[in-house]
Amino acid sequence: MKIYTKTGDKGQTALYGGTRVSKSSARVEAYGTVDELNSFVGMAKSAIQNEKLIGQLKKIQFDLFTLGAEVATPEDKLMLANGKSRLPLVIEHQDIEKLENWIDDWEQILQPLQFFILPAGDHASATLHVCRTVTRRAERALVFVNENENSRPELLQYLNRLSDYFFVVARVIAQKNGTAEEYWNPAERPE
Repeated sequence: MKIYTKTGDKGQTALYGGTRVSKSSARVEAYGTVDELNSFVGMAKSAIQNEKLIGQLKKIQFDLFTLGAEVATPEDKLMLANGKSRLPLVIEHQDIEKLENWIDDWEQILQPLQFFILPAGDHASATLHVCRTVTRRAERALVFVNENENSRPELLQYLNRLSDYFFVVARVIAQKNGTAEEYWNPAERPE
């Protein structure tokens, strides 16, 4: 089987369920951003030594693929004639709760914030900050899709919680690696 199909050579692609749309459509932008995020999570994993965190990131990558599949499925194609979802898996409330539990666990070892943190640190924590910002972009892209179509609220909730998760674990990794956080403190403006 060849990897190339030539069906997208004129700027069109097929969504899950067969609907053809422009590659510049809001839905393609949203699931493309989720795919980009998944790649950055893979890059973050390559820079992290903490097995617990690597295990969580593996679960997140799986969830992002699941979420991306649903975003790539138009609302009118999501359910089959028999009333079952076309997709074998979807993001559930329990996936959001798992993120919340992980955030709560990691936050226990952090000092409370007093200033905004600049997205910096060692390679691992800086990459996790990139994951956070790409997650926010994916969330905005899905909000844009929802202005014309509906998606299940769990998708936005998951992305919103995921950006919080990346913020917390970026701080944790910086702390574990002995990297001082850089703050945006108006009283200490650099020259």
